[in-house]
Amino acid sequence: MSTDAVAVIGFIVLFGLMLLRVPVGMAMGLVGITGYSYIVGGGPALKLIGQTSMRTVTDYTFGVIPMFLLMGAFVTRSGISRELFRAANTFVGHLRGGLGMATIAACGGFAAISGSSVATAATFSTVAYPEMRRYGYPQSFATGVIAAGGTLGAMLPPSTVLAVYGIITQQDIGKLFLAGIIPGLLAMSMYMITIVVIGLVRPGYLPAGKPATMRERIAGIRDVWAPILLFVFVIGGLYGGLFTPTEAGGMGAGGAFLLGVLRRRLSRDDIRESLLQATRTAAAVFTVLIGALLFGYFLTVTQTPQKVTLFLTGLGLGRYGVLAIIMVMYLVLGCLMDAMAMIILTIPIIFPLVTSLGFDPIWFGVIIVMTVELGLIHPPVGMNVFVIKSVVKDVSFSTIFAGVLPFVFTDIIRLIILIAFPILALYLPNQH
Repeated sequence: MSTDAVAVIGFIVLFGLMLLRVPVGMAMGLVGITGYSYIVGGGPALKLIGQTSMRTVTDYTFGVIPMFLLMGAFVTRSGISRELFRAANTFVGHLRGGLGMATIAACGGFAAISGSSVATAATFSTVAYPEMRRYGYPQSFATGVIAAGGTLGAMLPPSTVLAVYGIITQQDIGKLFLAGIIPGLLAMSMYMITIVVIGLVRPGYLPAGKPATMRERIAGIRDVWAPILLFVFVIGGLYGGLFTPTEAGGMGAGGAFLLGVLRRRLSRDDIRESLLQATRTAAAVFTVLIGALLFGYFLTVTQTPQKVTLFLTGLGLGRYGVLAIIMVMYLVLGCLMDAMAMIILTIPIIFPLVTSLGFDPIWFGVIIVMTVELGLIHPPVGMNVFVIKSVVKDVSFSTIFAGVLPFVFTDIIRLIILIAFPILALYLPNQH
């Protein structure tokens, strides 16, 4: 059997296993090692399993993942999300749709210190959803705003997804974090503009709250000093040359722990649960990572990346035509797997093609993470939608998707803007 036939069968079996609900990491590892052993031999394949697993879990660079996950777990348990929501609400809650804008602003702030889309969506399903319903916001709008706001977790630094992209492609993680700042702020601004437009197009659909007093606004700002301090400490230390990305993750986790304990927001049970949550998530990420590396060796021996590059460049579509095909592929994959799995599985295949077309790898990282995040909210399947449904039991999937559609269109416009103007992603990295 030719290597091309083996590669095709490998992909068919991989997606078949995923449709049967086999964990993504396990499916990739199983297919990768089976295909590798068929082509190279059983002995080398078995050695590869042990070497890859040990090298991955002991690699210093990969330490950035559990550290940022632990930082996010401490932040979530500390109740910082409620403080961010209350502070944002004092400034925009009186506007029509103001609670929605406050949710977007608070999601952005929370994302900037947790780095997780799923954690952001889950947290604000418990924090913001009850408040919006209490003030008479429709279910579809309330859940749609939270699903969209959750996607900010993968763009604003410190983003775990961007960090994994940097590790796989050997790009500077600090520059990737910098590249995500302006697109992340653009996303927040465009989401808020979308809410304003919804309020204008459908008068009476979104209620307005009571204006806050200046004293309440000052109190709200005072409450959020902890997350601001933590963000400045971690990101400032990273770009000031004090920490490497891995050290920044460790300092962030330590800083989140100290702030939680000193402010009496972390009990002994909270600390234990945070450690368990971070360990479980890190174990899941490393399982996917090891599986993807094993699958990557299989792709290498079948020369799949080189063949995909030759095929797509030979279509005569031009570099932006090929980029459009790649983005559509990611939107489809968004129906099958989460953001991390998509990045880990596809980047080893796609990245050589992208660099051969002359695209900037830092800019491409931002574009792909943004496309992957869009896959988490678009119909018919969206990971963030499932997360919200698991927290808010009394809402249907169709209701959430109806609320998220305006934000999907907003994301598509934002992608077009960033493709047309790469400087939006590259300006800050080029200054560093």
